[in-house]
Amino acid sequence: MTNSLLSAEKVHGGYGRIGVLRGVDIAVNPGEVVALFGPNGAGKTTTLLTLAGLLPTTSGSIAWKGSTKSTAAHKRARQGLMLVPERSVFRQMTVESNLRLGKGDPEAAVEHFPELKPLMRRRAGLLSGGEQQMLTVGRALSTQPSLLLIDELSLGLAPVIVNRLLEAVRAAADSGVGVLLVEQQVERAMTIIDRGYVMVRGEVALEGTREVLHQNRHLVQSSYLA
Repeated sequence: MTNSLLSAEKVHGGYGRIGVLRGVDIAVNPGEVVALFGPNGAGKTTTLLTLAGLLPTTSGSIAWKGSTKSTAAHKRARQGLMLVPERSVFRQMTVESNLRLGKGDPEAAVEHFPELKPLMRRRAGLLSGGEQQMLTVGRALSTQPSLLLIDELSLGLAPVIVNRLLEAVRAAADSGVGVLLVEQQVERAMTIIDRGYVMVRGEVALEGTREVLHQNRHLVQSSYLA
């Protein structure tokens, strides 16, 4: 895709001599939410880490904002690529201190998640799991990123919190941010995505628009049993 913020072409990679990814092709455009589905061990998190520049490729190419030049993870972050791990908070620091890390703006985070406003002086370790995830995503959004790579957004969270987080992700995309989302709750994710990929054993087994994935949802669900 010529307008892609980030694209991978025939990417192989993994952890040292342990190969995980096998010819992965993925693209994310501005203003869209792209899901990455698949069972545990399929290579979803490895894909995010590789796209973020935290793991090397052994072959294939990754283009970030049109350039295939190898760029360190911290440089990609400065250029607007934000990796959002699950509940990545500094537990002994207050919510406000967490939000002031990096180049984020606490007020901007509160605009995305007003629920954080009365919690500013509370230590992050005392927050609920859902509040910690709001803090993690809100901090990333407050940096005005070009692209979010989000790993396991909904893991272990109540449905009402999951819906709240997905709404914020969709709103970010509607404002022009590209999003690649690793998600286990397929049906809920389907309500906000534009496109998706299904990974099985380090390969993309199925890809398509939301409509295509919905029409083949039996294949998506069966991939979790692969």
